[in-house]
Amino acid sequence: MMEIMLKAKIHMATVTEKEIEYEGSIGIDEELLELSGIKINEMVLISDVNNGNRFITYVIPEPRGSRKISLNGAAARLVEKGDKIIIMAFGLYSKDEYKSPKILIMNSDNTVKEIR
Repeated sequence: MMEIMLKAKIHMATVTEKEIEYEGSIGIDEELLELSGIKINEMVLISDVNNGNRFITYVIPEPRGSRKISLNGAAARLVEKGDKIIIMAFGLYSKDEYKSPKILIMNSDNTVKEIR
């Protein structure tokens, strides 16, 4: 049986930008994408720790090393700059192939505090 399981999580990232006049997505620093294993155009679930909003969008890259986490389009209405968010990606796995998710714990400046 295949099950949907947590693949990767970027925990407590800080929203650095929001742009309503955009077609929609979350921009994530390419370095964080590489470290987490989250792919460009991958569907992600976002949870805003400050206000409790949860929503699904897709990933676009932000420049490597920029530490940018940007919400665009309609999703930008659900967050504020400075909010702490959790970014989660999921995968479809069999019992035998699933391993622990890659988890990045973030500092407030969007540098990586810990990798699990």
